[in-house]
Amino acid sequence: MADILTISGLTRSFYGVQALRGVDFVVARGTITALIGPNGAGKTTAFQCISGVVPPDGGSVVFDGTDITGWRPDRITGAGLTRTFQIARGISRISVLDNLLLYAPEQPGENLLGAFGRAGRDAEAASRDRAMEIARRLNLLRVIGHPAADLSGGQKKLLEIGRALMAQPRMILLDEPIAGVNPSLAEEIADHLRGLRDEGITFLVIEHHMDLIARLCDPVIVMAEGATLTQGSFADVANDPAVQEAYLGRRRWA
Repeated sequence: MADILTISGLTRSFYGVQALRGVDFVVARGTITALIGPNGAGKTTAFQCISGVVPPDGGSVVFDGTDITGWRPDRITGAGLTRTFQIARGISRISVLDNLLLYAPEQPGENLLGAFGRAGRDAEAASRDRAMEIARRLNLLRVIGHPAADLSGGQKKLLEIGRALMAQPRMILLDEPIAGVNPSLAEEIADHLRGLRDEGITFLVIEHHMDLIARLCDPVIVMAEGATLTQGSFADVANDPAVQEAYLGRRRWA
């Protein structure tokens, strides 16, 4: 199984504080890989550097054989790597459908000539069909015309995933996809991720719910103090004394 993402020596400092200290890890194609670690370990900063939100100070990000280090977020998304955010970033006053349509790639209707040509109309129709299919898949059809502000917390998480899917990615970085979500909806989200993985999408997931990580993710990458601590199966990392010390003072996870 070839690696789709390779992170090598990634560093980043903010106002003299080193958030990343030479992070190294790989993500294998077709997996749901977890990125875990105590608060302040550098997980979100790593996501920011990988997705182009902030440039790394050093190191490299290689996606599917291409060095994308320092690329703009829109260019990275266009290459097939996109992300979600812990706090849903949908536009609250517009509908779920319009939120999805905002993230459709290659929209010729955005320029004057395309807006009035057949290509623009065809692309708009295709984007609408894709948005409706994604909404159906994620059980959002019943709220497709509702403003995003009216959604529950779990529905907003599903909309975040739908937004990412509209970009037609090969890999998605998920930032705490079940944070604040009730257990039944968390299981629904997990089932969606398994189905999407089986269709060829790779995931790298930041999550703090260890029971979900144990059931959903393989392998698991552990970060601590801005560096990679270890990488392996959940059982391997859970029984690693260095991981136990970093998390819970050598107590084992239940």
